[in-house]
Amino acid sequence: MKGIIFTSLLAASVSVTAQAETYTFGIVPQQSASRLASQWGPILTRLSLETGHNIEFATAADIPTFEENLRQGKYDFSYMNPYHYAVFSEASGYRALAKAKDKQIKGIIVVKKDSGITSIEQLNGQALAFPSPAAFAASILTRSDLQSAKVNFTPYYVSSHDSVYLSVAKGFYSAGGGILRTFNSLPEETRQQLTPIWSTKGYTPHAVAAHASVPENISQQIQQALVTLTDDPKSNVALSNLKIKAFTPAQDSDWDDVRNLNISLLEQ
Repeated sequence: MKGIIFTSLLAASVSVTAQAETYTFGIVPQQSASRLASQWGPILTRLSLETGHNIEFATAADIPTFEENLRQGKYDFSYMNPYHYAVFSEASGYRALAKAKDKQIKGIIVVKKDSGITSIEQLNGQALAFPSPAAFAASILTRSDLQSAKVNFTPYYVSSHDSVYLSVAKGFYSAGGGILRTFNSLPEETRQQLTPIWSTKGYTPHAVAAHASVPENISQQIQQALVTLTDDPKSNVALSNLKIKAFTPAQDSDWDDVRNLNISLLEQ
C-alpha cells in the first residue's frame, strides 16, 4: 500500500523475524509531511518494536487525496479525523482501535494578533482560510458556527492546518479555521502572531483505525502498543510533541456523536 512513505525515518535499530509484515500507517495531512514524519516517527518505530512488524509512515499531499486513499482502503492503519472515521468505517471497512485519552476535538478560529478582530461577527464579508471542505473541526464545525451567527464569508481551502495559520499570519486572509492541537504545536514565532477568537463545541477526537483487511490479531497488537506508549520515555516525548496525553482503547460507537450531525460532504 502506497502513500508518501518515509521508511528511512522509521528504520528500527533491531532486527525483525523473517515472518515480519509491513503495514502502512496513514496520517491525516493537517501539517506538512516532514513535520508529521518527525512527530510520528518515534511512535511508529515503537509500534514496530512492540509488534515485530514494520509499521511505515504514510500520508498524502493534501486532505482530499488522503480522503480518496481512505475510500480505496490504501492505508492498513490510519489516524483520521472524526468525520473521516464516521464515513470510512462504513464505506471502506475501517474499525476503531484507539483515540486520544480524556480529550474532545474543538474547532478554533484564529486571527492575526494586531488585526483588531475580537469577535466572529467582525468577519462578515471577509475571505477566510480553511484546510479543506471536509476537515472536521477546523472547517466543518467552524463554518457551521459562522453560518449560525449569520456571518457571510468566502471560504478558501489551503490544504493543511499549517497553511491556514501561515496564511493568516501573513495577512492573506482575515481569519482561518484550525484546532488547538495543531495550533499549539506551531513554531513559537508563528503562534505568537496569532490568537484564537472562537472555539466550537467538542466532539470525539481523531480515530486510530485498522482496515478490515488487517488480521484481527495484528490490530489488537497495535491497539495494545498504542495504549502502552506512555510506558516508554521516548514515546512519551513524542506524544507530548503531538499534544496528546495518551491513547485509550476505542469502539465504533464512540463516534456516534459525529454521525448524529448527519454530514454528507463525502458520501458518494
